Amino acid sequence: MENIASLSPQRDTQAAVATRAGFWPHGWWKLVEFRIGIIPLPVYLILLGLVAGFVFTGKVPGEISMAIAIMALCGFTCAELGKRVPLLRNIGAAAIFATFIPSFLAFHHLLPARMLGVVTEFTKTSNFLYLFIASIIVGSIFAMDREVLIKGFIKIFVPLAAGSIVAGIVGTAVGVALGMEAKHTLFYVVIPILAGGVGEGAIPLSIGYSDILHQSQGELFAQVLPPVMLGSLCAILFSGALNFVGKRYPHLTGEGRLQPGEDSFPPQPAQTQDTPAAPDVNTIAAAGVTAITLYLVGLLSQRLFGFPAPVCMLFIAVLIKLTRAVSPQLQSGAQVVYKFFAAAVTYPLLFAIGVAMTPWDKLVAAFNITNIVTIAATVASLMATGFVVGRWLKMYPIEAAIVNACHSGQGGTGDVAILTAANRMELMPFAQIATRIGGAITVTLALLALSRLA
Repeated sequence: MENIASLSPQRDTQAAVATRAGFWPHGWWKLVEFRIGIIPLPVYLILLGLVAGFVFTGKVPGEISMAIAIMALCGFTCAELGKRVPLLRNIGAAAIFATFIPSFLAFHHLLPARMLGVVTEFTKTSNFLYLFIASIIVGSIFAMDREVLIKGFIKIFVPLAAGSIVAGIVGTAVGVALGMEAKHTLFYVVIPILAGGVGEGAIPLSIGYSDILHQSQGELFAQVLPPVMLGSLCAILFSGALNFVGKRYPHLTGEGRLQPGEDSFPPQPAQTQDTPAAPDVNTIAAAGVTAITLYLVGLLSQRLFGFPAPVCMLFIAVLIKLTRAVSPQLQSGAQVVYKFFAAAVTYPLLFAIGVAMTPWDKLVAAFNITNIVTIAATVASLMATGFVVGRWLKMYPIEAAIVNACHSGQGGTGDVAILTAANRMELMPFAQIATRIGGAITVTLALLALSRLA
């Protein structure tokens, strides 16, 4: 009791000093630590004023700093709005808001044209999306346990194949039950959802359809694009809902781990002369350059052999990991690069995707009850099959279902949005398999089938 009594005057003195100190600096520091996304509130307000000032002058610089500032400001603002919407915040509203609000505002000219021009130009010319995907893939693969990586890559094809078959049957059956013709439902609604997005899915699909059916490629593309976008939206919503389910029923999820016994990010190695406990700045920078190098190898492979660059990069990263060709230090550096991109780049990137790559009018075109029900049934059956088969294979069922959801996403952009909504960016390597390889197989089989039926 005496000790407690002796401490009381000391605490009173500290409180009095803090009171006399006033707002500065401790009160100010509290404001600095209040953040919109990752942006400190005072910096956010200054940034808002600066962007508004440039827009008001009528001359928004096109340099990279300006593009990053706009993307960060708007992306984190939309995400924060989504995180504060009751109910929806539990099913991925942050990712949905960060992607689709910008698309709506851009289409209706509710954002300054000069500001949108800077973001669109930067997004399309820099191909920044693939830098993000490269950093996420390399970081997550290098951080995985080697044995778990081998088992996971072999296993994931089973729920993916089963889900694709079931989704094709269920989606077509639902469309027919709602009055659509079976062939139209399969080739113009269900197949586009599973085709791997726009660039790798809808475009080659419409070109193939045009060659086979001798119709305008533009008209066919207009038909297959809305299901791709609405299917991706359904996958985002359902994956966000599964994240909520996982919090209620923890035994169904590995929180980013595909199967039991796997660590999403294994503990850092013990500190030795060769293996520091924490990577230094040089190691982190080296890991970033390594990720870029692997992507460029994939890009050159695409030009030479026609394989998608992210898929080539993915398999090269897996090969490097399996052969132990990368040091523990570089692996820990890649993990930091992954975490940086996941925390700091995701929502600004989603804003850019919404502005530059998500046409609002095409999305709205799919909003009729027949299409909505058919598309939702296709995506739901794809994910449900992944859940059931994944559990049978002793994988975490929620993670297996989310990987299957990426098969119905809008390519790389869909993968980012789906995994962000599910809070499981660690699954990006498996998501790329579902999107790229699953989509390529779907497009190939669809064109072969249509050529026989035409």
